[in-house]
Amino acid sequence: MPEYDARFKAGMPEYLIRHTTFRQMQIFESIVRLRSFTRAAEELFLTQPTVSTQLKKLTEVMDIPLIDQSGRKLKPTEAGDELYSTIRQIFDALSDLDIRISGLKGLHRGRLRVAVVTTAKYFTPEILGDFCREYPGVDVSLKVTNRDQIFERIQNNEDDIYILGQPPKKGLDLKAYPFAPNPLVVMAAQGHELCKQSNISIERLAEEPLILREVGSGIRDATMKLFAVQGLIPNVRMEVGDNEAIKHALVGGLGVAVLSLHTLGLEGADGAVDVLDVEGFPIERQWYLVHPKGKVLSLIASAFLEFARASEPVISKRMKSLYAQFSKRHEAARSEQKWKKK
Repeated sequence: MPEYDARFKAGMPEYLIRHTTFRQMQIFESIVRLRSFTRAAEELFLTQPTVSTQLKKLTEVMDIPLIDQSGRKLKPTEAGDELYSTIRQIFDALSDLDIRISGLKGLHRGRLRVAVVTTAKYFTPEILGDFCREYPGVDVSLKVTNRDQIFERIQNNEDDIYILGQPPKKGLDLKAYPFAPNPLVVMAAQGHELCKQSNISIERLAEEPLILREVGSGIRDATMKLFAVQGLIPNVRMEVGDNEAIKHALVGGLGVAVLSLHTLGLEGADGAVDVLDVEGFPIERQWYLVHPKGKVLSLIASAFLEFARASEPVISKRMKSLYAQFSKRHEAARSEQKWKKK
């Protein structure tokens, strides 16, 4: 019998079944999708040598180069493209199987995969914690990343539910459910000269050194749109891709910033960052629960979707209470200032 026929008895690829593993496929899929050994290792919580070793083993089994590293950017070979496409089909089929099996189990056992943009990390874990207490048999994974990578994950069907500050207007066919407030406010360090002022104009704000989120950020887009509507060009000092780093920059006296009020949820009004009283703020935005329109949600994903939407009153109350804390401080500071003038 020819070697090829021996490998594929009765139409089954026995050679590949015996010599490849799902882990190798997962590693290869991550390498190609992320175009990086380092990022693949980080995503899968593996060392880079382990990723390289498993790719080498898979390449030896396939007996043909799978990755082209000759140029500046890593890319799959033609054989690698074919393998990547096949692996995606296998993983999609397994995902569908997982959904069907979860349906048979009901809500007692199963898996929920949630991916959120960075600012949503300030409240999503609490929702997930409440959900897991309601359904203790559910295993949960949470991926926190930037907006662009969330869109990549949606395209690759990697998760069940996504949380975004603003769904894309084109490019992805999504079902979006608004479910919680996402107020944007102007922040500065406690003691900043503007902290004791009220009704600060946008023109005055434009004079201050501004710390912006990175290009592609929904918060950045909303900020720049506000200045553009007023015909103003802000005094941008720097761009920072992390909310906590921006807050540290504020405390360091580097300027002011527009961020979600959610980022102050833990420290509240007693922290090192204050919320300024600026005309036109807070900018009222929404959080959205999102999934592809054609995606069939598992019972668990559907239950989480409804659970999260039902959390809106709690999140709204928390945001109103937090903003009221800052407003109360401002009123006290202004009263003190008037008293001193007398």
